[in-house]
Amino acid sequence: MPIPLTPLHGQPMHRRPTDRLALAAAILTVLLVGFAGAALAETPEEKGRAIAEEADRRDLGFEDSYAELKMVLSNKQGESSTRELRVQTLEVPAREIGDKSLIVFDHPRDIEGTAFLSFTKILEPDDQWLYLPALKRVKRISSANKSGPFVGSEFAYEDMLSQEVDKYDYRWLRDEACGEITCFVVERTPLYENSGYARQVVWIDQQEYRAQRVDFYDRKDSLLKTLTFGGYNRYLDQYWRADDWYMENHQTGKTTRLTFGNWEFRLGLDDNDLDPNRLKRLR
Repeated sequence: MPIPLTPLHGQPMHRRPTDRLALAAAILTVLLVGFAGAALAETPEEKGRAIAEEADRRDLGFEDSYAELKMVLSNKQGESSTRELRVQTLEVPAREIGDKSLIVFDHPRDIEGTAFLSFTKILEPDDQWLYLPALKRVKRISSANKSGPFVGSEFAYEDMLSQEVDKYDYRWLRDEACGEITCFVVERTPLYENSGYARQVVWIDQQEYRAQRVDFYDRKDSLLKTLTFGGYNRYLDQYWRADDWYMENHQTGKTTRLTFGNWEFRLGLDDNDLDPNRLKRLR
């Protein structure tokens, strides 16, 4: 009588070669899954950088842009003043070099024609120039002034620059609701030694990777300002731009609101359009 292969009647089970191969394959699969899981595990720092990289990747390729904006400055007593300006941005694809931007003031008359040109760099001081019509000269801004207020607003010069990925170290803090959507909350630490901030905490929505809010901490690590973005619109079926930027200074009670409009993209701008030697001739 042949020996049964199943443990019927208390008889021992003998495995065939095919059973041994199946068992070995199962063990190998478990080991590979475990190894892959360990390899894919991210530290908070790696996850924070990955979020920043993805947000940056989604904004690549816009080439250049133009927008008009209104700046409203308000003090703690509720008094306010309004300025009108326009901004041009030239995308620089090279990772080691940041974008170029030009801001020109059109109103009120006492600052009409004032222009601010910036060539963003990664860890080196950015190249920046300010043209003041009253003095009829172009002034190069020193790196130490980048943390100072931008033309009396609650925005610092460094807030107005292109936010290149490699300007910061990152750390993912948590996920949490921000309004009706869910956001990554990521801390980023400026690598530029003359930054006016010890750190920033950024809320980025998980669906479109758009910044929703930034908390700025001063060099003493006290909460200084909060920037809130709103009124997002998508252009060229890809590029999101916020039409409302609201900056609140928690230490002075002052606020600045930027309202953007008339966005245009791919106008064919080049380096000649953002040349310091052209600032005096801008209209």
